[in-house]
Amino acid sequence: MLPLSRAPRSLCILRLSAIGDTCHVVPVIRTLQKAWPDTRLTWVIGKSEARLMSLLEGVELITVDKRAGLAGWRGLRTQMRGRRFDVLLHMQLALRASVIAREIPADVKLGFDRGRARELQWLFTNARIAPASRQHVLDSFFGFTAALGIPERTLRWDLPLPADAQAYAQRLIPDTRPTLVISPCSSHVLRNWAAERYAAVADYAAQHHGMRVILAGGPTAIERDMGAAIERYVGAATSLTNQIGRDTLPQLLALLARATVLLAPDSGPVHMATMAGTPVIGLYAATNPQRSGPYLSRQWCVDAYGQAALRFCGKPAEQLPWTRKIEQPGVMDLIGVEQVTARIDELLRYRP
Repeated sequence: MLPLSRAPRSLCILRLSAIGDTCHVVPVIRTLQKAWPDTRLTWVIGKSEARLMSLLEGVELITVDKRAGLAGWRGLRTQMRGRRFDVLLHMQLALRASVIAREIPADVKLGFDRGRARELQWLFTNARIAPASRQHVLDSFFGFTAALGIPERTLRWDLPLPADAQAYAQRLIPDTRPTLVISPCSSHVLRNWAAERYAAVADYAAQHHGMRVILAGGPTAIERDMGAAIERYVGAATSLTNQIGRDTLPQLLALLARATVLLAPDSGPVHMATMAGTPVIGLYAATNPQRSGPYLSRQWCVDAYGQAALRFCGKPAEQLPWTRKIEQPGVMDLIGVEQVTARIDELLRYRP
């Protein structure tokens, strides 16, 4: 069955969420487009994530509203009526996604190897990628193209930015002055750093390096409250622009593309910045940056995961399951302000 002896006529990718993981799918798509330019590509994706990935050219998007429950599942079934794909890449380890995979007709349904096929994914596939362990999420996704018979990897994330997004970013970053964008929140609250520590870093960046500082993020109450708290803690001499809840995903991507560096915890924007070619200072204690960190910026991350493993789990990180999250109260306090400012110093020396 695999590897394929010739390019398929049609191929469907199933990866619904989250923003970061859908960013990891983009190089897989670029690899497929380069190897098989005539193959019709379809992506079954979450409705929220499609707002960003609609910028991706040459791919049909079929959206699933995950909050719609049974109605969303029925909508997909209707859209799939009369269709059949040569290959389905089932790239999501969730039972809900596997139920959706049942509604996507395909000759080959390729999933993860048995060791990684959590939530019974192996029951919903008829082919599997090669076993591997302790890989970055993106490397695990490239296991799918390797299984198809494509050994080369195309590390391209470029998405064409619409004019309004570029104009938005240029208004906020109109010149070459170095700019620090802070996206302070993850959707997992225990991955978030303290507001006063973000403010201390903002003060340092502005006073020691003359950096412009912009806050970015979504419209949730947690993010708005975090932004307001950072504004309260920041020094009077620091010019801070709070754009939290005031942009679209394409506008955020354009803003990150013009920024000098992004500071953020483990969250979708770190992978958006990677797509835009902007280095990321990632804050990692609750999660392992070697598994889920910004793919091209892991050297810039502040990595306290090993320290967290010893303190909260009583054993070295190497002895924990690769997917283990240490989302405990106080875990992000293991990261100090001085560690982050040292990364800024080092990065600006490296990238004048």
